[in-house]
This record gives sequence, structure tokens and C-alpha cells, in this order.
Amino acid sequence: MELRGTTIVAVKKNGKTAMAGDGQVTAGQSTIMKSNAVKVRRIYDDKVIIGFAGSVADAFSLSERFEEMLRKFSGNLMRSAVELAQLWRMDKIAHKLDAMLIVADENEMFLVDGCGDVIEPEFDVCAIGSGGNFALSAARALVRNTNMSAREIAEESIRIAGEICVFTNGHVTVEEV
Repeated sequence: MELRGTTIVAVKKNGKTAMAGDGQVTAGQSTIMKSNAVKVRRIYDDKVIIGFAGSVADAFSLSERFEEMLRKFSGNLMRSAVELAQLWRMDKIAHKLDAMLIVADENEMFLVDGCGDVIEPEFDVCAIGSGGNFALSAARALVRNTNMSAREIAEESIRIAGEICVFTNGHVTVEEV
């Protein structure tokens, strides 16, 4: 699955989890359609943060389905992520959705993809999207070598990715639990 036009990074440090996303929406290889999109948001009575990469309509559909799972399983993040991944794999319509999600609450963080994977990140850092590897590298280095907070690391990682990835900009949205 090739995703372009967004970067999301999540960082867990010192009892806080922060998720940041850039604001660029790119059409094709050469057109910036919007520079201030919000791709990170709070759901489930502000107890969960979610970030998405991929097709905007597909990502909204998946985030709505994930929030339904959270309600169904009383906020159990892992169970909700696994159930969403199973639905995503088996449902004929959902199977074609082109998006990835990072979901987090105060205790857990998971990357959920369309292959049915639910991945708990190593080193309490994960990232998705076209600039995801740049943001992931920056976040890991900042976690290891600075005293910055989770929020500061997430925000700075997006800014660093935006300096390298043409599909990522410096308009950053950050949410923290």
C-alpha cells in the first residue's frame, strides 16, 4: 500500500502519549490541495487519540468504525484494534479501504493496517504515511538523546520530516493523552 501526502507520529514517554500529524493533502505527485488539514483527533470522550494516513474518505470511515468498536468493547483499545483489523480483512468493502491508523490511549498504542495487522510499536514510537520513516527516525533519536516531552518530540519529528519529505509540511496538529 503506497501512501502519500501525510505524516503521523506517536510517542509515549514519561506517562504521556502524544500524536502529531502534518497538514498537507497532496493530489497525485505534484499538487498540494490543502496545507492545514487535521489528521489527528480525539475520540471516545477524549480518552483516545487517532491519526490516519491514506485516502481521507477511507480513513474517516475506518476511524468511525474504530470508535464504534471502542463503544462496543467499553474502551478496550487492544480488543477494538484487533476487531477492526479482522473486520477490515474480512469485509468485502472495508478490505478495499486505503488507509492506516495509529490509535492510542494513556496506556497503549497500536498501528492498524489494511492487511489485518495490529502492531504494538517497539521503543514506544511509531509513524505512518509518506514521511513516516523520517518522523520515526527523528522521534527515536529525540527520545534517546533529549529530555524533551512526548508532545515536544512528536511535534519536532513532524517538522524534521517536513524538511525532508515533499509530501509533508510544517503545519502540525498535536494531541496528547
